[in-house]
Amino acid sequence: MAKRLIPSLNRVLIEKIVPPSKTTAGILLPEKSSQLNSGKVVAVGPGALDKSGNLIPVSVKEGDTVLLPEYGGTQIKLNDKEFHLYRDEDILGTLHD
Repeated sequence: MAKRLIPSLNRVLIEKIVPPSKTTAGILLPEKSSQLNSGKVVAVGPGALDKSGNLIPVSVKEGDTVLLPEYGGTQIKLNDKEFHLYRDEDILGTLHD
């Protein structure tokens, strides 16, 4: 049975989007290309409570593509896949086509 992580409070579980290292024709691409540091939201926590006890929901939802800071997040390995856990306020924004 596969494990599923549901983040606590205002944390967001993200699978980073890794740009391809070579083209379909087999041409190797440089590691540092102009790709954005982005990822896909896999799971979100319920949110955090403010000082009055009101729930502040997480600003992203499962399936969103988000822009991530260059550093930060906690690396987690589940079912041989690598994920990262970020706080909602650390996510820089959502990406849309």
